[in-house]
Amino acid sequence: MQTSIIDSIKNTAQGAEADRILRSCTHCGFCLATCPTYQLLGNELDSPRGRIYLMKQVLEGHTPTATTQLHLDRCLTCRACETTCPSGVQYGRLVDIGRELVEQDVPRSKGAALQRWALRELLPRRALFGTALRLGQWLRPLAPARLKEKIPEPRRAPAWPENRPRARRVLMLEGCVQPVMDPVINPQTARILHALGIAVERTPASRCCGAINQHLGKPDRALDQARSNIDAWWPHVQNGAEAIVVNASGCGVQVKDYGHLLRNDARYAEKAERISALTVDPVELLLQEEARLTPAATAPRRIAFQAPCTLQHGQKLPGRVESLLGRLGFDLVPVADAHLCCGSAGTYSVLQPALSQQLRSNKLQALSAGNPELIASANIGCITHLGAAADVPVRHWLELIDVDTEQTP
Repeated sequence: MQTSIIDSIKNTAQGAEADRILRSCTHCGFCLATCPTYQLLGNELDSPRGRIYLMKQVLEGHTPTATTQLHLDRCLTCRACETTCPSGVQYGRLVDIGRELVEQDVPRSKGAALQRWALRELLPRRALFGTALRLGQWLRPLAPARLKEKIPEPRRAPAWPENRPRARRVLMLEGCVQPVMDPVINPQTARILHALGIAVERTPASRCCGAINQHLGKPDRALDQARSNIDAWWPHVQNGAEAIVVNASGCGVQVKDYGHLLRNDARYAEKAERISALTVDPVELLLQEEARLTPAATAPRRIAFQAPCTLQHGQKLPGRVESLLGRLGFDLVPVADAHLCCGSAGTYSVLQPALSQQLRSNKLQALSAGNPELIASANIGCITHLGAAADVPVRHWLELIDVDTEQTP
């Protein structure tokens, strides 16, 4: 694609990147077939190709409008288009740039601006969000149906494994929303790793990964959060931690991208690249220990796996969890259109409720077609979003597995 980026943007790091990405797009249209919003709305401007055209206009000096903003807002950033694209267009990076530029030029209504401000201020602050959620759970019986589904039923957090020396050590991003919305996932992850002889070193100073601000048009704040996490982890990395395990696939995409996001930061570029290289999804680590894994005694065997977009399209790990679970003896029911988003997409379910609920309905229909006893996933947003409307439990896949301690040194 030919471009004519205006100099005020082109001569910046983000402008140069946007120009490079735009030039890689051939407008072939393959992305339309896998774009969830285009499938629902049938509008070219609600497809990756259409949104690329809108962003190209802005980058070439055209004044963005509320309509431009609307079509960019409707994008889930699911990145299914990247998996489909034969030209390797890095659409996810381009849409972040486009959103930031449009956000600067197109004012939002007071209500919309307040809603986004609240999401950016509340969700990344674990203690504040935890207090708000516990209050919401206490008042849940009185809440209207639309709000009630956003408030998960409380689950009791299991104890973390005893902190005993292990030959291998990893770090783990505990996250901001996940420990509050589903307090079982992190201790369960640590318990599995501990049983495999891998100690999890906790880093209380680590914070939100930055994805919320990144996708709500505030990349500078996202970079500050990335730097804070790097500072929290770096002494442990220097002391021999072999990996940073991120068990929420949405956060994993963000942390794996730290090296790129901070590439122009002289103080952090090298550290960020190292952190990204060390970051793994649990399945990448557990595939190395597959012979020692076993199904949990109480786990149902007939399950459906919902592959989060951030796992299959963002981290490029399609089929890894499904294959592992299958080899461990689980009966995975077929899921039609497994590449399509469930509608959670971070804050999307709050900001675009109608589209989000339609996508969830379609996804649950596909997941339920094989009559599973449980739906498993790999991302807290998907788990919470689907669990609010599913007829069967929705759990993180790590809750389904255990370790054969007889094979563990």
